[in-house]
Amino acid sequence: MKNPLTITDTTRIKSISIGEKVIETHEGESVLETLERENIDVNYNCREGFCGVCRTKLLSGSVDYRIEPLAFIDDDEILSCCTVPTSDISIKFEY
Repeated sequence: MKNPLTITDTTRIKSISIGEKVIETHEGESVLETLERENIDVNYNCREGFCGVCRTKLLSGSVDYRIEPLAFIDDDEILSCCTVPTSDISIKFEY
């Protein structure tokens, strides 16, 4: 089983899709950092995986965690503050 804390394949440009909008990520950039760079309003608080405020639905694709999160998430959710895409991903905000 792949270690979920290992960041892999960071040399290929990944994209994040939110509805009709597609954003390219920068190497090593978290999902939250990518969204902020593109001026997309997103909820967050701690930036460390503790609070769960940045919880986001992962519709497709895969991510790795930079740090092990403490916040509870469902199988179809990610914490945007501490995840890095390992493939192109599609996400949906529930708020």
